[in-house]
Amino acid sequence: MGAILYSFRRCPYAMRGRMGLKVSGLDYEHREVLLRDKPQEMLDTSPKGTVPVFIKNDGEVIDESLDLLNWALNQNDPLGWLDCNMSSANALITATDTEFKHHLDRYKYASRYSDDAKRGDVNLSHRADAETHISVLETYLEKGPYLLGETQTIADIAIFPFLRQFANVQPDWWAEAPYPKTRDWLARHVKSDLFKSIMTKYPLWKSA
Repeated sequence: MGAILYSFRRCPYAMRGRMGLKVSGLDYEHREVLLRDKPQEMLDTSPKGTVPVFIKNDGEVIDESLDLLNWALNQNDPLGWLDCNMSSANALITATDTEFKHHLDRYKYASRYSDDAKRGDVNLSHRADAETHISVLETYLEKGPYLLGETQTIADIAIFPFLRQFANVQPDWWAEAPYPKTRDWLARHVKSDLFKSIMTKYPLWKSA
């Protein structure tokens, strides 16, 4: 059995897993899916129904994005993303995945969380709360071009897809927001060849 990845191109969780797989050079079958129309094969493998879902050659399933990123890098880490202060990296990633993601969702999808909001509305209160985390990133970036200093690490890769999502909610506001170092850091990652390569469009996978 060859390795298989179920993924959705625009999902930030899937992005971080795919970047790990890309740099590690591991071979696998890519299966692009729609989250509103999940194939039964994927649900049979991982009933929680989120992406990424990675099935290793031995049949073991990895269905948490950070687990997939770490696993791939532990197979092969040519760019040295794990060569960092992992305690600091994990603290930043955890804060992004919890507090920041909580406020990002409520900022971007206000109508999902409030009966008073209509589709397309944003919640500026939650944007302000999310900015607390961005202020922390801005402070880290005062010390170097990347979150943990002079070199790119797993922290940058795991976090920037969620900042990209945040920045895209109100791009005109983001362009003038008081976080110049975070804006530059994000732009460099989004324009990178690595990110462009994992954003390639795939045809939707259909079971035989």
